[in-house]
Amino acid sequence: MANKAIIAGSSGLIGSKLLEILLQQPFYDEVLILVRKELSTKHPKLTQLVVDFTRQETYADQLTGHAIFCCLGTTKSKTPDLAVYRQIDHDYPLRLGQLAHKNGVKQYHLVSSIGANTTSSAFYTKTKGETEADLQQVGFPALHIYRPSLLTGDRQEKRITEKLIIVLFKIIDPLLFGGLKKYRSIPAATVAAAMYTQSIKNDTALFIYESDKIKQLS
Repeated sequence: MANKAIIAGSSGLIGSKLLEILLQQPFYDEVLILVRKELSTKHPKLTQLVVDFTRQETYADQLTGHAIFCCLGTTKSKTPDLAVYRQIDHDYPLRLGQLAHKNGVKQYHLVSSIGANTTSSAFYTKTKGETEADLQQVGFPALHIYRPSLLTGDRQEKRITEKLIIVLFKIIDPLLFGGLKKYRSIPAATVAAAMYTQSIKNDTALFIYESDKIKQLS
């Protein structure tokens, strides 16, 4: 039986690395990416579906396969309207999960964030926590949640403040030991590699990986 993977958020820092891996590795015979506009990437295994994430029911029949990977996300600078922010970080991933589960997809892989918690006082981590909690109610046999710390890698857009923070973390990272290791910065490619590695297993359960665990998996 052919193995099909679906990626939402394939143009982002983690999603783009994940797409490279899935196209290179033989396990997946087909890779479907849900995009707002087509990417320049071409590959025999790749199918691009231009979508409106507010109307997911219109392409629900395409959400089939072995695993779905959700790398969707935004930032306050790009999306200052908190209602729209929540829609992107919570509503889109949840609806994708509901539709994919209805179609028999067994695995859902979600990129969340360090500190995700439904009781957090911070909007960002509270939203991530609520997304995790709501997806747990969908009923996937295997739900994999990745909580990376500060991501490193080459972004398409320039984020000056983030670049300064990454430089700072190069100094701080070696000082984070024990329970603090999960706060060390992590390459986006490492997260993508861990997502692929876990997806080719048949383990069933809820899995939550902090940054330090993600590094061990990749």
